[in-house]
Amino acid sequence: MKMDLSGRRALVTGSTSGIGEATAESLAAAGADVVVNGRDPDRVDRTAERLGATGVTADVGTAEGVRALTEQVPDVDVLVNNAGVFAARPVFEIPDAEWVRFFEVNVLSGIRLARHYAPRMVERGWGRIVFVSSEAGIQTPTVMVHYGMTKTAQLAVSRGMAQQVAGSGVTVNCVLPGPTLSAGVRRMWDELYPGVDPAEQERRFVAEGRAADSLLKRLIRPEEVARLITYLATDHSSATTGSALGVDGGMVPTIFP
Repeated sequence: MKMDLSGRRALVTGSTSGIGEATAESLAAAGADVVVNGRDPDRVDRTAERLGATGVTADVGTAEGVRALTEQVPDVDVLVNNAGVFAARPVFEIPDAEWVRFFEVNVLSGIRLARHYAPRMVERGWGRIVFVSSEAGIQTPTVMVHYGMTKTAQLAVSRGMAQQVAGSGVTVNCVLPGPTLSAGVRRMWDELYPGVDPAEQERRFVAEGRAADSLLKRLIRPEEVARLITYLATDHSSATTGSALGVDGGMVPTIFP
């Protein structure tokens, strides 16, 4: 099965690192004309240049940022809503402003972008929208309730949008990664386990944290999530819509997809 996105334009928000960057790279390798997005112009430019992509600096966590992005990129065939924030904080200590910020960045960014792009996809009779949610959306982390709340909200939004565009040739889906290895995680490991080699750092982190329930017994790699997103962006996934697809290494203890 060849993943071919030749002639398709794909926007990946928050794509200068981690899952977003890996997804932009995977989509570009499949032939898509990729738009890289982030808030740091230097990182956007470096990533776009490396991938042979278009770079657009905009903060999609704000209405103004979404407007600036859609003015520069008025139409796409594939929208990957990946931009997001997370933090650990006891639930009763989270101030209103942080609840609102998490919702705006993690949820409203995707709503605003889909509200712009989805009708154009429907007019053409083809389109793909993917929300990068998380297994935290179905098993709320005690130390990140506000993050889990936004990931649950993405599931509802994605399903509702899929119902709205039913029969149009446009699909809307969520992917649910488990804890994923990133540059930020590696930096954290160096602080937690100084002087320990990366393989041992990962073993300890998995054993001591939420990923202890992973059937892989390791963290997910960004490219593993990116491959599932790329599949959802192609014609091969035409019968998959309104779904939440796990890429969590079996961390969620269920036999129901």
